[in-house]
Parts: sequence; structure tokens; C-alpha cells
Amino acid sequence: MMSMDEEDDFYDGSLVDSESEYTDSESDDEEEESEVEDIELPQGVQAEIDTDFNRLVSNIRMTDDVSNTAMLHREWDFNIAQQDAEFRDDLREASGIGKKKGKKRGRHLGPVLSHQVRALIGEGNQAYVDGNIPEAIRMMQEVIRIEPRAASAWSVIAQCYEDSDEPKKALQLRIMAAHLRHDADEWERLAAQSRDLGYNQQAIYCYSKVYSLDPTNVDALWDRASLAKEINDLRAARHSLLAILKRFPHDMTVLAELRPILIEVSDLPLCASLYQTALEYYQTVQPLGPAQPIDPSLMDQPLPNQTFGFIDILVLADLYNTMAESDNAIQIVRKGCRWLQGRAGQRFWDGCADDREYDLPPEDRGNMNTERSGEIQPGHYPLDINARHRLAIARIKLGDVEEGKMHASIVLAQDVLDYAALFGEIADSYFEREMYADARPIYEILGSEPATSSLYVLLQVAVCRRMLGDLQEAAEVYKQVIDADQTNNDAKMKLAELYEIMDEPRKALELVYQVIDSRKRRAHQPEATPTPSTTQPQGASLFEERRTKAKIPAPGKSRLTLAELKALEEQREREVSLGYSRVEDLWPRMRYGDAGAEREWMMEAEKLVEMFRETRNLFVTTRDYDFKGMFPKRRIQRRDDTEEDRMVSRLELNERDRHTRKAKDDGQASDKVDSFRGVTFSNWLRIFMQYTFVLTKRGDYDQAEEVLRHVLLSNAYRDSNSQDTIRITIITCAVHASKFSIAVEQCRKMINTHQFNNEAFRLLLVSLASGHHPTDPFVSSTLQKHTLRELRLHDAAVKTPELMKWNAIGRKYNLSSSGKEEPSKAEEEVDDEAEIPGPVENNATEKTAIRMPTKHNPIIVTLYGQMSLAAKSYQSAIFYLLHAYDYCPEDPVVCLSLAIASLGRALQRQSDNRHHTIAQGMAFLSQYRTLRKSSGDEVLEEVEYNFGRAFHQLGLHTHAVSHYERVLEIAEKRGNEYASVAKEAAYNLSLIYVTTGAVPLADGLYRRWLSI
Repeated sequence: MMSMDEEDDFYDGSLVDSESEYTDSESDDEEEESEVEDIELPQGVQAEIDTDFNRLVSNIRMTDDVSNTAMLHREWDFNIAQQDAEFRDDLREASGIGKKKGKKRGRHLGPVLSHQVRALIGEGNQAYVDGNIPEAIRMMQEVIRIEPRAASAWSVIAQCYEDSDEPKKALQLRIMAAHLRHDADEWERLAAQSRDLGYNQQAIYCYSKVYSLDPTNVDALWDRASLAKEINDLRAARHSLLAILKRFPHDMTVLAELRPILIEVSDLPLCASLYQTALEYYQTVQPLGPAQPIDPSLMDQPLPNQTFGFIDILVLADLYNTMAESDNAIQIVRKGCRWLQGRAGQRFWDGCADDREYDLPPEDRGNMNTERSGEIQPGHYPLDINARHRLAIARIKLGDVEEGKMHASIVLAQDVLDYAALFGEIADSYFEREMYADARPIYEILGSEPATSSLYVLLQVAVCRRMLGDLQEAAEVYKQVIDADQTNNDAKMKLAELYEIMDEPRKALELVYQVIDSRKRRAHQPEATPTPSTTQPQGASLFEERRTKAKIPAPGKSRLTLAELKALEEQREREVSLGYSRVEDLWPRMRYGDAGAEREWMMEAEKLVEMFRETRNLFVTTRDYDFKGMFPKRRIQRRDDTEEDRMVSRLELNERDRHTRKAKDDGQASDKVDSFRGVTFSNWLRIFMQYTFVLTKRGDYDQAEEVLRHVLLSNAYRDSNSQDTIRITIITCAVHASKFSIAVEQCRKMINTHQFNNEAFRLLLVSLASGHHPTDPFVSSTLQKHTLRELRLHDAAVKTPELMKWNAIGRKYNLSSSGKEEPSKAEEEVDDEAEIPGPVENNATEKTAIRMPTKHNPIIVTLYGQMSLAAKSYQSAIFYLLHAYDYCPEDPVVCLSLAIASLGRALQRQSDNRHHTIAQGMAFLSQYRTLRKSSGDEVLEEVEYNFGRAFHQLGLHTHAVSHYERVLEIAEKRGNEYASVAKEAAYNLSLIYVTTGAVPLADGLYRRWLSI
């Protein structure tokens, strides 16, 4: 019987694991009948539901352990953008919605259940009635395993969790059951529950299902739009409100809600089209205008909701002005206000090219002289100041300056404190038309009032004065701006340009230096970290409850803009964040041998690794530059600084100042970026290591090596620590795959990088620990030559340091003669693979030489002696090992190596003093025993074995047998767990027994020590 914890694991993570589970179901346009059991869905809709549900259930079965709710963050996560696109297509096809089909009896919803399933359902229901909740859950789980389309099983489990006070799991299960029933009311209840629990994306989806099942339920669309607007999901809100408009065309309340959304997503053409269509509709319905006067200056009562009002006229005019359709803006204001005033029949005004229809009466004109020619006399009809402002803007932009000035003068006659925004827009219109003489007084009026003044207004005043030739006055304005804001570098640069024009280079130089110093100081200040986006609790939600501000790309653009590229990068960053979280969650389970978790982990890790490797910014041609992000900010900064440098040079030349310093470009001093798409490079490296370890363990070493070698070239890992980590990872994988030549290659590169450092040699020895296969790479000629070169360099550094020359390019010492580098014959023999110089941290590190050794190093000499020993060149081995003994006489390894080399030399035919060599070997072996015994009794087995092995090699079997038997006695006393060399001793002893004819004794050794 499954425990409650296991049941929690089952339902926490396994309900939704697919991106496409629900993305196709929004196109269902079937209508709900009075009885759910008798619904007959269209064949295409039923097929889509079947496909989604089958995929969902198959995914549940494939998941071995789904105890983590982050299962939703997988490859099939729900794609809200795709779902919205399909939802929009469904709405487009729903032009004939709202008609009830004739009710007809259809087939029973769901599959025909077998007798076994019915019996299990009955037992589960009885268990629930008896109050045995765990048994009921177990029975219904078995039903779902056999027949996932049994809707009653899902419902009973949901009710069980509801009774167990676990509403989130119950909600999740009820959504599963809802896909099998197609009940719009049930979807509406699920939407309300999801909204109450804070699962907004899930609620939006449920509202979409309500509308797809019941197209007459406009309230569902309205709830969907309002919820999407709350969470700033403008795309979903836009689609929902447009769908309501299809149901209720020209509804001004809906348009008022839709307008700010369309403006926010920069879809101005659609917004203008909707308002234009609504205006034409209401003009058709009310050809003589609304029932009461609409001019705000003439009305005291509020307008009815369902009519096109004066504010809507202004909105439409603003839209046309913003889209540079000034002609349409003029016609909207003129015709719209005429219609609102009940004069829609006076179409003769359309024949006038000017706006005489709304000229002021003579008594209100003041000093304004407006003469009109033609048969039609001015109408002197009232026009609100806001509408006249729109006419002024449109006329000025259209180039009809005189007519625009007439309207602008009427607006500018008002109180600036009440209409500051209108003043500013008129001034901006003049400025865009380069009419600085007309824009300047308006900006000055705004700047003279503390309530309307701003830095923008003052800067515009300065620009206008400069363009009009008033350089001194413009400089005074820039001084005011700088006094108000000392960090305004743009104002300082503009003032410096003015000083240069006014032949005051000293003042200009001082300002430019201030700007350069300011930007240098800013470069060393840490950038503010962005505030993380608000996330909703995941829990039982079927979606990623997190939304960012979405923007619809402007139509007609084939190439991605910078904003679109940044939005795409943000999307990829979210994908990386989800994938990294999933990888982190699966790793502990994977280490405990969960095969399903390992498959999923490899899939997610492969996506992350390939995404990293496919990013060109991380693998630039020049590796001397660190990774500066996907959108480096320094590029624009460098261009600005270059302009400043040019100005400094020019001013210094004019001033003839020989002692002033030239400003330098500080764009190169940008801090290194330490993360990529929200994941630090150290965590990326850890993923690469784990991924390649698993690949190597699975037998795909070649792929692992390819990944690591590629990552080794990334400019994100230029530092020496990262390079060492990647190379050690390659060595580890190579040793596991028995690719010892690759391990030797990487160890050699690390020896070159860390010159005069013994740790690199120790790493080489660890990589080639023991066995026949590592012996060949250990005695290879390339490694011997490389080790010999390092040995000679180390010896020269101690004896003749004056002959050592630092190579800044290779970042290592080389041996030179009389100040000239003279490579030896061994150095001229280039290896198969070129040596890559070690990475550097900065320029200072590159130019600073490392410290040379001051005393001889026994490790490298011992290493070369052991290479000669393994190659059976005993005489050379004795030579170098004796040097090592001189450097470190109390090292047991050196003594043991000398003993082995001496005995090996004594057994060669070329030996001219065999007894002396054997005595020498036994002396070193005795010295080894003395030094080794000082470590304690734990090493007695090792010492006895080595003595037995020495006598065995010399053919003194009696002595050898006594030492071997002593090893076995020690192992018997301590137990097999301490028998480090007992099996080797038993095997060698058995050889002696067989050779001497004592086969029964050898057989006893086989049974006791050498049997599995």
C-alpha cells in the first residue's frame, strides 16, 4: 500500500509536464449542452483533447520519481505565448458564436470501462464512504493506471485530498478531471479557485477554457482581461478585450480599457482604427449628434456611457498626431466636434481648407487679426481649448504654420499653470519644425514658473538661444542647469562646445576634464542590481507563475531591434534559470542511482551545455578580452569618450599648452562579467564537469572531451584557476576511460603553466598510478624529453640564475647564453601538440616574472629517474636517483627506487661489478626499512613484501618465503581489510611453491587468498 508521502510525491510533480498539453485545447469551439453526459463534441476537438490527455498520462508513467513540483519546469512547460496565439486564432474563427445548436443525444462521454475498472471504482467509492481515505486514493490510482480517462477516479482522488485539507492538490486533480468532462461551469469554478490561491496564469487558462466551451460567457473574457491586466500580461488582456469587442462592437467601456494596453504595446494603428470605427458607428446611429450638447463647456450633466464623447475625440486626434497623420487629426477634430454640437448636416464646412468654422468671435479676438477670404464666412462656433490645441499641433506638423499659430495663440493666452502640458507640446512642435524663434518664448514662459520649469525645459531654452545666435545667453542657461545638477555631463559638454565657439578654450578644457573624471569615477562604481521580478508560489499551479512585461513587435519589421533582442535574451535567461533549477533538483536523486532522474538530468544538462557552446559572445576570436555580457554597455561609452578626447585634443592645440595631459580612453577598464544568463560561470563550470563525468561513465568519452576542450577556449574561463579546473576534469575523464596519453598531454600543459611547481608533477604521477596501460605513456619519449627540459631549467635556475630569461609571451623562463636565447637540441624538437601559454589575470601579472627556485628539487629528479627505471635504463636511473638522494636522503621512496634500480642493474649482463651493485641495492633497501618503520607498525607488511620481492628477484627463495609468510601472518592478525599487499605476497609465494614442487602448499594459498 502506498504511503501518504509517496502519494504526495506522485501528485506534486506528475500532473503537468508538457508544454503542449493545453496549448491546443483553446481552439475548442464546442458548446456546452444542458447535460454533460450527453455532450457530443466535434470530432476535431475530441481528437485534440485525446492527444493532450494521452501525452499527459504517458508522461506521468515515464516519470519514476516525481516528488519535486519543479517537474513543471521541463521541456514541455506550458508556453503562454503559444497558447495566446492559438487563443487569438480561435477568437478570429468565432465570428458566428452565440448560436445554440439543436440538442441531440450523443455518445456517452469517456471510454467504456471494463468490469475490472468498474469493480475497482466501486471498491474505491466504498472506501471513501467508509472514511478510509488512503485506501480510496490507492484504489483510484490503480484505476488511473489502467484507464486514465476514468473521470470519476480523478474526481474521487480530488475529493479525498479536499477532505484531507489539501486544497492545492485537489485543485490540480480537478483540473485533470475537467479536461475529461468539458463543463464550462466547472472550469469557471476552477478559475476562481486558482485566482484565490494566487495562480494567475492558471486562472487565465481556465477562463480561456470557459470561453472556448461557452462562447456566450463574456464574463469569463472580462475576468480574463482584468486578471491579465493586474499581472501586466498585456498580450492576454489585449486578446480578451478584442474578443469582447467582437461580441459587443463599439462598446466605449471596453475601448477605454483597451486603449492604454494598445498604447503600451505600441499598437497605435489598431487603437486608432477601433476608435475611428466606433466614431463612424455612432455617427451612423445618431446622425444628428447625441441627444444633448456634448461640449464640456456647455454641459452640466454627465454623458451616457454608450456614446462617443468629447474625450474620445481628443484621444483619436492624439493617436493620429502621434502617427504623423495630421490630416486625419484635423478632420477628426472638426467633424467630431461638429457632430457633438448637433451640426453634422453642415458638411459645407468640409470644403474649407482652413478652420474658419471655429474662429473666435470679433469681440474675443483682441489684437489677433484673422482675415478670411472666400464666400463662406467664419462660423464662430465654440471649440474647447483642448480640441484647439490638437488642431494647432496638427497644423504645425502639417506645415500649415499660419493656421497653426492662430490656434496656438488662443491656447497660449490661457494660464500657463493650468495648461502647462499644452504649452510644452506646442513648443515641442515648433522645435521639431526648427522654428526656434517661436518655440523659445514658450519654453521661457514655462521655465520662468517654478511649478512648470524642469531641466528639459531649460535645456530646450538653451538650444533655442544657441540656434538663434545668442551664445552668451545660452551659456548662462547651461550654467543654471549645471548648478542645479552637477552630474549632468551632457550640459557640461554642450557648454564646452559653446566656450570653444566663443574662443574660451580654458573654460572648455576644464569642463571636458570634469566630464572625463566623472565618467571614470562612475566606471569604478558597482552597478545597481536589478530588482528580481515578483514570483507567485508554484505549488499546484500548472504554469510558471511569473510574467515580465511583454511587448508586441511593431508590424513591418523583418529584422530584430535591440529591444526585441533584449526581450529574446530575457526569455533565454528564464529558460536557463528553469533548466538550472531542474538540474540542481535532480542531481541528489541522480547520485543515489535513480535511472529516471539521470535521463532527465542529462537531457536538461545537454540543453544548457549546448546553449552555452552556441553563444558566439563567449567564444571570441581574440581571447585577450574577458566576457562583457551579451549587450556590452562600454561600446557606446567609448564612442562618447572618444568625442571628448577629440575635443580635448583640439582645445589643447588651440591653447598651445605643452604640459596638459591627454585624456585617455577608459572604456577598456570595464569590470569582468561573472555570470551568463543568470547563472554564474562557476556554476556553469560545475555543470560542464558533472555532464562530462556522466558522459564518460556512460562510455561516451569522446563527446566529453570535445565539450571540455571547447569550453577551454571560452573567454569566460581565461583565468588560471578555471583553466586548471577544466584540464584536471579532462585528466579525470581520460584516466577513467584509460586514455592515458590524453592525461599526459594535459599534465604537460599544466607543468608548463605552473613552472617550478611540484603539484603539477604530483598530478602527473597520480594520473599514471599503476598498471601496464599507463606504463607506455609514462616512458614515452615526448614525456621524457619534456621532463628532462624542465629538470635542466630547474638546475640552471639554482646554479646559474643569471642565464635564465623571462619570456613574457610564453610566461615562463627559458635558458639563454650571454643574454641571447639559445634553445637546446631537445627544445628544438617540437611535440605533436603546440604548448598553449598559461592564462593571465591582467597586464601586471603578464609582465611580472614568477619566483625562481633557490635550491634543488628532488621530486623532478626522482620522477626522471623513475622514468628511466620503468624503461629499464637502470644506469641512468641510478645516476638521477643518486642526485635525488643527495637532495633528500631521508625519503623512503628515493631509497626504495635506488634499491630497485641497483638490483635491476646487477642482473644485467653489462654489469661489471655485480656483487657491489647488489650490496648497494640491499643497503638502500635497509635504509628504506629504517625510514619506513619510523612511520609505525602499519607499514610492516609493505616493508616485508619489498624485502621478499628483492630476495625473490635474486633467486634466494628461502629468504623470500620467510618474508612473504610474515606478510600473510600480519594480514591474518589484522584481518583482510588491512591486507593491502597480502594477495600479491600470496601469489608470489605460490609461484615459489610451484617452482620448488610444493603444489599442495600453493593450492592452499590459492584457496585461502586468491579465490573469489
